[in-house]
Amino acid sequence: MLYLVPTPIGNLSDITLRALEVLKSVDLILAEDTRTSGKLLKHFAITTSLRSFHQHNEHRAVEPILELLKAGQKIALISDAGTPGISDPGFLLARACKDADLEVVALPGATAVIPAIVASGLPSDKFFFEGFLPHKKGRHTRLLFLATFPHTFVLYESPHRLIKCLEQLKEHCGGERMASVSRELTKLHEEVKTASIDGLIEYFSNKAGKVKGEIVIVVEGMEKPAKEKKYKSNED
Repeated sequence: MLYLVPTPIGNLSDITLRALEVLKSVDLILAEDTRTSGKLLKHFAITTSLRSFHQHNEHRAVEPILELLKAGQKIALISDAGTPGISDPGFLLARACKDADLEVVALPGATAVIPAIVASGLPSDKFFFEGFLPHKKGRHTRLLFLATFPHTFVLYESPHRLIKCLEQLKEHCGGERMASVSRELTKLHEEVKTASIDGLIEYFSNKAGKVKGEIVIVVEGMEKPAKEKKYKSNED
């Protein structure tokens, strides 16, 4: 059996009791970075064996792991933070397990997406998760698509690329579009700033060099045409 186990994105108290039980009971833990995960396991006095599993070795590591699972071992997969498979390794192994009729159990738990959306104050009944945009090839195409998307969408970004990303969002969506930037979620210096894209550019430009931690950008969907709005109000 393969367990996909979320780990805290900052505050260690966010790990679930079930996650701790699984990490203590399995035969092996696959970790994106054994050094980072080693600190987490040490904090909770978990002595289960660790093995590296990351984007650079996952293709060649899948088959040996399948053999261990077929032999009856129970294995947990964790990433550095959050839920495996969401902008982190995990999809290839989960798919391979399904193809081999091996059971996959995904535990609920920490993720940056949901807290960023619900704290933003932007519509959250429907949303699109884009994750990290391509750095070069395909970036413009994705932004063109997102700019006309009718619902809230979510991006991940690194702190040193935040201003550039906001400027590109302004170019494609307009500076008046509402958006939110969340950083250091669950940590001591957590910040959720909601404003127009122009306002966010001004705010974070004044904090140049001081913005740290993983960034979640939530952007309001494209406003519906006036005709569609009127039709909807008549229905109501």
